[in-house]
Amino acid sequence: MISKKELQEKIISCASELRSENPMSPSVTNAVTINFVANAQLAVGGSAAMCYLSDELITLGSLTDSIYVNLGTMLPLHADSIPETVKYYYGHGKKWTLDPVGIGSGKVRGSILQKVKAYPPSIVRGNASEILALCHLWGILDEEGDGRTRGVDATEPVDSAKDAAVRLARFTRGAVSVSGEKDLITDGQAVIYSYGGSKFMPMVTGMGCSLGGVAAAYACTGDPLTAAVCAANVYNLAGKRAEAESRGPGSFYVHFIDQLYLASPKDIAENPFDLVSADEGKADGKE
Repeated sequence: MISKKELQEKIISCASELRSENPMSPSVTNAVTINFVANAQLAVGGSAAMCYLSDELITLGSLTDSIYVNLGTMLPLHADSIPETVKYYYGHGKKWTLDPVGIGSGKVRGSILQKVKAYPPSIVRGNASEILALCHLWGILDEEGDGRTRGVDATEPVDSAKDAAVRLARFTRGAVSVSGEKDLITDGQAVIYSYGGSKFMPMVTGMGCSLGGVAAAYACTGDPLTAAVCAANVYNLAGKRAEAESRGPGSFYVHFIDQLYLASPKDIAENPFDLVSADEGKADGKE
């Protein structure tokens, strides 16, 4: 299992390279949050491209190593374009990040998610309810459970999805990020808890969607676990700093984008987090 020091070194390298190289990570994302996702990706050092059509996304595949797929706003064409796109990226050894937002709210999402199971994502980002629901849909959990969502909101605490996230990460051989009052990230061996954030975050639409887009951006320059922790750490750090300057959720959004931009690789690596073993639960370097 990776040590905390090794992970911090990887975070610094990943965040530094993203800033210097500005790689593109195209997105198929929620129509409600396209602007937020793009601005967040740009703020951390990436380049954004918002697309819908599989031929465009596949063409962009020659220019990038990572793509973001968010199921928040479904159109009829997505039933075919999303599976075609992720099949291409997976088949060409590229990374893709999945946000199963709204899972369980309709047959189209369920059908798409069943199709893409054959091409496991490098990173899965969701709240606890979404992660539990995805694991049940994919048959990763033995026991029955609710995995219920309220729209795009979680009805379960982060720790309730720990075992599910670990199993899901072992299935995908990538990383799983569970967002909430604290963020849980795992590659099936290590479990990281990232701390910080702000009381205003639940009041701004698109925080989770943009977090997935930023994870996909970091996946251009880092392995799935490092990329997912980079994203969680920079969000928790920027949220904490932005709240200190904000009077409410509107001003918070503006300050938050600024703080994503201002966070240095060292700042991101040093944001408070715990690292434990997925199997043993022993702390390593708790802050």
